Amino acid sequence: MDTMTLWHLTGWEFAALAFAALLVGFSKTAVSGANTVSLAVFAAVLPARASTGVLLPILIAGDVLAVLTYRRHAHWPTLWRLFPAVAAGVAVGTLFLVWADDGVVRTSIGAILLLMAGVTVWRRRTAGAAEPEPDPVTSRAGRIKARSYGVLGGFTTMVANAGGPVMSLYLLSAGFRKLGFLGTSAFFFLIVNVSKVPFSAGLGLIDGRSLLLDAALVVFVVPGALIGKWAVDRIDQRLFEQLVIAATVLGGLQLLLR
Repeated sequence: MDTMTLWHLTGWEFAALAFAALLVGFSKTAVSGANTVSLAVFAAVLPARASTGVLLPILIAGDVLAVLTYRRHAHWPTLWRLFPAVAAGVAVGTLFLVWADDGVVRTSIGAILLLMAGVTVWRRRTAGAAEPEPDPVTSRAGRIKARSYGVLGGFTTMVANAGGPVMSLYLLSAGFRKLGFLGTSAFFFLIVNVSKVPFSAGLGLIDGRSLLLDAALVVFVVPGALIGKWAVDRIDQRLFEQLVIAATVLGGLQLLLR
């Protein structure tokens, strides 16, 4: 029995998943928020809960490619500030998945994404231009912001692999430029996504059936990453930030309107 028959996929559905896998590679090396479109495609073609388990290994493949591409640009002080809060968010997300059905998951994540996009647009309009390089956050307000985004990022990445937009919005609000943004997010999501594997397997979201589909789709991540690496040098900072926010809004609306 082949993978398409095992998952009852039509040719068009498999093509949609392949495109979404290609978009994963592109999002990891170019526009991080575009990953929400992949999330929406997987959730539309597959059952919402099952889609998170299928998508996770594909995301990890994209993370590895992003780390190899941007490893020199990571800002580790920011990562160390975020990880404890993210771990708490992953724990809460795991408990949430024990009882939440597909509809609750979609509605919750969509609402959070739209809220975060709105907050980011408002902050950027009132605060003016961002600093060219991120400074260590030592103020009380800065620590609260990092913890809040960290918990939300951990929660959303656990329940629907939708942590990308939340953390993208945090990095934009912290003043990261393109390469620092991509390098920091690459290491962040590689570490977080790998740490989610035992939880997802324990919930039955990753199994032999899902890994067979992953094996057929992961090959499409590589050309997407190469396209992203080519495109990122041709996207200016303002357009880059607008694309991240627009992709976040699009993903949130797709989840809410399904």
